[in-house]
Amino acid sequence: MSEHPQPLTGIRVLDVSTILAGPLCCQILGDYGADVIKIEHPTMGDSMRGHGESKDGVPIWWKEVSRNKRTLALSLSKPDGAEVFRKLAATADVVVENFRPGTLERWGVGPEVLHQLNPRLVLVRLTGFGQEGPYSSRPGFGTLAEAMSGFAHLTGEAGGPPTLPAFGLADSICGIAASSAALMALRYRDQTGEGQVVDLSILEPIMTAVGPGPSVYQQLGIIGQRNGNRSTNNAPRNTYLTRDDRWVAVSTSAQSIAERVMRIVGHPEVIDEPWFKSGSTRVQHVEELDGYVGSWIRDRDREEVLEVFSEAGAAVAAVYDAKDIVEDPHIRATKMLIDVPDRDFGTVLQHNVMWRMSKSPGSIQFTGRDLGEDSESILHEIGYSRDDIASLRESGAAK
Repeated sequence: MSEHPQPLTGIRVLDVSTILAGPLCCQILGDYGADVIKIEHPTMGDSMRGHGESKDGVPIWWKEVSRNKRTLALSLSKPDGAEVFRKLAATADVVVENFRPGTLERWGVGPEVLHQLNPRLVLVRLTGFGQEGPYSSRPGFGTLAEAMSGFAHLTGEAGGPPTLPAFGLADSICGIAASSAALMALRYRDQTGEGQVVDLSILEPIMTAVGPGPSVYQQLGIIGQRNGNRSTNNAPRNTYLTRDDRWVAVSTSAQSIAERVMRIVGHPEVIDEPWFKSGSTRVQHVEELDGYVGSWIRDRDREEVLEVFSEAGAAVAAVYDAKDIVEDPHIRATKMLIDVPDRDFGTVLQHNVMWRMSKSPGSIQFTGRDLGEDSESILHEIGYSRDDIASLRESGAAK
């Protein structure tokens, strides 16, 4: 339990989103003190409960992405459930949803209705392609955004197929962006007293992360291509196999680092070449540079490579798997991962809150909870009696 005041204490967030951008956005808000109410369908729940590995039937990922969230099992598509949601929205500061455009409106809980009840409400709407435009009605998933953003086109070996990430990259970038958007809207509300709608697609944040490809094409007619682990901006930059069959990554984005690397691998003579003076010209000699670096690394074990590079102030890192991450002394010393008390697992190792704040640090109060675990207490808070709650449960509007 945190002894410090948290920046979002007193802010109520309704999380009516599913996989993965919305839940991550609300996880971040909850990590910094918001009272997050996770609203799920009474019978199906959030599909996130079924994603990833489970232990003894308990989903591990759910424990993290739904931490610091109270749970309410409620069907917004039923009139009684929609009425409960309207009452909750009247008490809320932020609503985060990711239904297809028009769904909330069809259920009678669209932005016009919600803002009549609560003009200060911030409604964050996350969809694949936004609320408007030719693709707005299409199903939207991170995989589609990773394909359409240019990420898959640029990822993979030269001559090989475009490659998708093995994890929810587009959704995660969107979730982090959405938490920032929600806070900007709350800041505007503090200045003006007015809530608003935030329209954010999964596509846009990852398209921004991929970089200036559209600008380069518009100005120069150049379309980027796959280069494996090489960079088009500097060289040498790659992953290299060590003698003990481990992988390391080397970057030479800075000129001084490039020079240090070439001294380490025994080829200081190339530093004096005119083409070595910038990343863009070093790229033209990538085969030669990769050959020098790769052969030197291939003759040594990973720990020796890391030690020599680190002592010389050159940029190198081991390519980690999950075991390496868990055992890394820096990650543990800086508490990037922490053990969180959990009633099912005793403790569960989780990513810590995402950024450290000296005056108002975030905290993990509790891990993800059971479907509808807090339904009764939340409904009591907005005036529902035991008989009212029993009626909602009988109709299937709540659990």
